[in-house]
Amino acid sequence: MAKPSFVRFFEEFGIDDVPLVGGKNASLGEMYRHLGGAGVRVPNGFAVTAEAYRHVLEQAGAVDRLHDVLDWLDPADVRDLARRAKKAREIVYGAPLPADLRLQILEGYKRLQDEYGSEVSLAVRSSATAEDLPAASFAGQQETFLNIRGEESLLDACRRCFASMFTDRAIHYREDQGFDHFKVALSIGIMKMVRSDLAASGVMFTLDTESGFKEVVFITGSWGLGENVVQGAVDPDEFYVHKPTYEAGYRAVLRRHLGDKAVKLIFVEGGTRRTTRNVPTPRADRDRFCLSDVDVLELAGAAIGVERHYGRPMDIEWAKDGEDGLIYLVQARPETVASQRGASWAETFVLDGEAAVLAAGRSVGEGIAAGRPRVIDGPARLAQLQDGEVLVAETTTPDWEPVMKRAAAIVTNRGGRTCHAAIIARELGIPAVVGTGNATAEVASAEMVTVSCAEGEAGRVYEGAVPFHVERIDLGQVIRPATKIMINLGNPDLAFKTSFLPNDGVGLVRMEFIITESIRAHPLALLHPERVSEQNAKKEIAAITKSYPDGASYFVERLSEGVGTIAAAFWPKPVVVRMSDFKTNEYASLVGGSGFEPEESNPMLGFRGASRYAHPAYAEGFALECAAMKRVREEMGLVNVVLMLPFVRRVAEAEQVLARMAEYGLRRGENGLQVYAMCEIPNNVILIDRFARHFDGFSIGSNDLTQLTLGVDRDSDIVAFDYDERDEGVKEMIRLAVEGCRRNGIHSGLCGQAPSDYPEMAEFLVELGIDSMSLNPDTVVKTILHVIEVEARLGRSPRTPARVHGRADSVAPAS
Repeated sequence: MAKPSFVRFFEEFGIDDVPLVGGKNASLGEMYRHLGGAGVRVPNGFAVTAEAYRHVLEQAGAVDRLHDVLDWLDPADVRDLARRAKKAREIVYGAPLPADLRLQILEGYKRLQDEYGSEVSLAVRSSATAEDLPAASFAGQQETFLNIRGEESLLDACRRCFASMFTDRAIHYREDQGFDHFKVALSIGIMKMVRSDLAASGVMFTLDTESGFKEVVFITGSWGLGENVVQGAVDPDEFYVHKPTYEAGYRAVLRRHLGDKAVKLIFVEGGTRRTTRNVPTPRADRDRFCLSDVDVLELAGAAIGVERHYGRPMDIEWAKDGEDGLIYLVQARPETVASQRGASWAETFVLDGEAAVLAAGRSVGEGIAAGRPRVIDGPARLAQLQDGEVLVAETTTPDWEPVMKRAAAIVTNRGGRTCHAAIIARELGIPAVVGTGNATAEVASAEMVTVSCAEGEAGRVYEGAVPFHVERIDLGQVIRPATKIMINLGNPDLAFKTSFLPNDGVGLVRMEFIITESIRAHPLALLHPERVSEQNAKKEIAAITKSYPDGASYFVERLSEGVGTIAAAFWPKPVVVRMSDFKTNEYASLVGGSGFEPEESNPMLGFRGASRYAHPAYAEGFALECAAMKRVREEMGLVNVVLMLPFVRRVAEAEQVLARMAEYGLRRGENGLQVYAMCEIPNNVILIDRFARHFDGFSIGSNDLTQLTLGVDRDSDIVAFDYDERDEGVKEMIRLAVEGCRRNGIHSGLCGQAPSDYPEMAEFLVELGIDSMSLNPDTVVKTILHVIEVEARLGRSPRTPARVHGRADSVAPAS
């Protein structure tokens, strides 16, 4: 009779072998066997099977004793759970490894030594037979032991792995998920240790974890071992790569965020088994990304390959080896939260009030919750957390999970958007703000706080109970109106979420929002810091550009990634990007800007828009804007970007600016580049036939067109009573513009505030037959419903239902 085989190497099993080797090992084997040709590198190793776990318990007679400990368990009694779990672990750890199992484990070790060298160190990882299923994640429930060397250390680590089947959190999680403790078994993965302690590691997802947007790979990472990223001990670096353009052959990082990475987890030398310790990250490493662009793109390619193979969104752990310089995937499992959301409803949380901000960090989720804050400084105080309170802590760990479900929201000092607190918050469907740095100190004395994750990437903790409401939109059986409905959007943080609204693209991206929020400094101050006289401004410019070769590189990268994020979110629909339209007083308010701008008595009618672009006083700044847009279209592959020139006063000015753009590599018509102009000056309407020769479309800016038609300064409160986009003269200007575009065969649209504020203006535009109107996100749905009613009255047929990337693209109920 052949002896049972308790050890299987990765090439011997795959994803269908979960009952034998557990979810983690099954996935490693699957990738090792099938994905090497797709750019996926997995360190070799072997599994100690689930049968070995059962063999250990049976040989030691441990099953009955475990029943005595675990039967009639009340998981809500945290103290009793801890006592029972400790006893269960002692029973399993005390069970000796049978001789046949010991021999097979050591034979596997020898084989890895033959492959990687006698000094190879090992990672010993648990792999439960019910983990990493699409509907339930057992991630972090059992233990992992790293950098193991020597036979006895390896065997001891295996016993500890088996015993970790009964950690407090694992027992509680199985109870919650309805798994029988005695029908779930534990396999162990033993593999080459990737020395990320000498480099970097992290987690990546094949979708955006906050919005569920599936067209990006989201990568997080930090220096050292990966536990810091998973557990939220650091604020990690973040990167996005756009999957459609990557697969089309473009190689560019879509977006990045430099994390603080204050500490890194390393090994402490000594003996055959090394322990880990967090040490301060050197300032130079904190100030630079832990991955190069080449590394990020390699990871993105591997993630796309894994997702394609499994046919679903994936959650993947990666590690870079500091000895061989290679990147390895060390775990892949189905993503179990964002990918499970239905696409038929859009839910939007909206703050209805204001209050003092007590703390701010990275937002997790898109909700809002209010509650009494409860600062928890360690596991001993967890029992104090009451239902509906806001859990505030330095960080959280898997041991806290049994009570975290009581919280209305979670706030931590440390961690990024893939840390433990973030993962649990998503699973529970509650908002979390992570990486605040100071929340435990700042909110301790507050009677009530409001946690808001509804304002983009920045999550905020407000003092008191700030009123808010929730808007739910049914995106089910839907149709689109004949009039194209586009969206006004300037904040890249909101792009992925906003893309789920029914839309035909983005009709207005305000470049100045991205410059103000993401760049902050005047472009000429970045180009010529030596000409900045204010010392504080000099210091700030030096600080924000320290990780870049120069200020120009900083400006181009930040602007291109901001615009690129919006273009990627709505790909392949058109995204109309308006070149900068600051007034001189607004430019002067940017860091270092005061020395580069003239003082004007009426900036609204002064040195703004197209008049600046070819002027010697700003030509260098416009060149940077063009370089950024060229990068978006040519390096990032986002050719759905349409460029738009604001405030073009004269035909000659249009010709001059278009010629300058061509010099900078943005020639209208090349590579499909379309260039629009804002129609916001009466001269644009009067000479529309001449202007139309130079542009592919006009977007009517109702705000400025109203101002200049009525002669009303729209910044003046005194004459605000005379400012009205619905004035007959303004409407006549709009009518002439739409008819002029139609006569010249170019696109007509409107991107002003009027149709968002006044339903009758939307009705007027539909009656004119305008090609598109661009609306603020919060008015899209109600305006579409109104437009469909108007079109029905006019006898126009709506467009057929359509879905793009699994998202509903319109909202009217199908008739």
